[in-house]
Amino acid sequence: MANLLAKKPLSLLCAEAAETGEHSLKRTLGAFQLTALGVGAIIGAGIFVLSGLGAHYAGPGLMLSFVLSGLGCAFAGLCYAEFAAMIPLAGSAYTYAYATLGEIFAWIIGWDLTLEYAMGASTVSSGWSNHFIELLNIFHLKMPLWLAYDHWTGLRQAETIIARQMAQASDSSLVPGTQAFLAKVTAIMGAQSPELLQRAHDLLAAPILFGHEIGINVPAFIIAMVITTILAIGIKESARFNATIVVIKVSVVLFVIALGFAYVSKGNWGMSWSSFAPYGFSGIGAGAAYIFFAYIGFDAVSTTAQEAKNPQRDLPIGIITSLLVCTVLYILVSAVLTGMVPWRDINIEAPIARAFMDRGLTTASHIITLGALAGLTSVMLVMLLGQTRVLYAMANDGLLPKKFFAAVHPKFRTPWKNTILVGLLAATVGSLTPIDDIGKMVNIGTLLAFVIVSMAVLVLRRTNPGQPRPFRTPWVPFVPIMGVLSNGYMMYKLGIVNWLRLIIWLIIGLVIYFTYSRHHSHVQALEREANRSPAPTMAD
Repeated sequence: MANLLAKKPLSLLCAEAAETGEHSLKRTLGAFQLTALGVGAIIGAGIFVLSGLGAHYAGPGLMLSFVLSGLGCAFAGLCYAEFAAMIPLAGSAYTYAYATLGEIFAWIIGWDLTLEYAMGASTVSSGWSNHFIELLNIFHLKMPLWLAYDHWTGLRQAETIIARQMAQASDSSLVPGTQAFLAKVTAIMGAQSPELLQRAHDLLAAPILFGHEIGINVPAFIIAMVITTILAIGIKESARFNATIVVIKVSVVLFVIALGFAYVSKGNWGMSWSSFAPYGFSGIGAGAAYIFFAYIGFDAVSTTAQEAKNPQRDLPIGIITSLLVCTVLYILVSAVLTGMVPWRDINIEAPIARAFMDRGLTTASHIITLGALAGLTSVMLVMLLGQTRVLYAMANDGLLPKKFFAAVHPKFRTPWKNTILVGLLAATVGSLTPIDDIGKMVNIGTLLAFVIVSMAVLVLRRTNPGQPRPFRTPWVPFVPIMGVLSNGYMMYKLGIVNWLRLIIWLIIGLVIYFTYSRHHSHVQALEREANRSPAPTMAD
């Protein structure tokens, strides 16, 4: 057990952070680029899609749901900022846990971050594809379903299209996107009638290979590989590309807020607490847990610590500023949505775009689709970037094969082999598998990382109070404790099924740790060497 809790000395971490040369990462990022990476990671399709689902739990109190989620992230973000400034190394929460809680916790959080970043990128690539297909539909261009989705998702999409047609044919008064309409569609799909199945297979029109229908999400695969290529070429080029995309999507969000407020009816926000929060604080908490995905990513800023010019100053600025900007934008967007549409009537599938469409603002809804597409592009870039840097840090510690995962390209100064592998993995998973359930796992994995980092600040303040801290988390122990409680509460609200998935994922990770990583750990090798050294004698 003592070996499992072996800690990486802070002196060794600081020495690694000071390394330079062709085998180290290139320091080119300033405060603006780091803030842009944070905003790029946070604002994606979540605000354009999840706000509808959150509103059906929280009502107009959705604004408070975003505040609650934002507070949970802010508490964790302040803890991240202290560590990022103190230990300016790639690896994020993995590195921080290694320095404070021990190797087994570091491995768990590193494996957990794979769930957040790599699987998150796969989820986002599929979401990007959906919005790309929407964009094609605007120009009346159609892709065959078997080339636009993996087989299972394509078949379900075909069933959904047919079920929606059957629902409208059965009752012309049903309005697409409402709960009543979706309930009817769900009932038709649940019945799985022979007519529905036959018409769905006819619509899918998938080719047969070895007796089975096939399908591949081509847009998801292509965008993941394009992003991978940009990341492999260089961090400076990646940051420049990300900053351009961030300007586009923030402009779209500001456009939504400015135009939407002209159509707000204050009565839709409710005249009392019961009408503002129809399901009380419990509903606001549930809404916060479901919209949390819209906040995921700010922690990825800390994975670029070894590529920041002045990490002690700029990393806290990047983390805190990006969180603050996005929280304000999210609250304003949710205020516009719940003010434009009574909460019971908010469309779940495309809430904001539908709110504008219902007022005849077709061009505005098309601009929102473009904004969601841009948002997902930068989210994917930052998630893949974060994943490659965590694997790079783990490989440098011997927990993964160093010659592959920590190999730095002599010209581009990026972990190129690692980047290509992660990109291929994300592209393959996103294009061949239905990843809805994986997307739900991403939330609980991220919340676990936030809880552990918040705990780690408390531990290090007690075990090493004299360590220089360029940025200090304020109001300790209040902020770290609130980070643990608020993010732990949102984990609880995600339900038992997601907890079971997380446990299974962690068990797989522990099998890898005990069969490979533990035996190749540099920290454990140092401990074994120290234990073998003879104790000094009186003669010495």
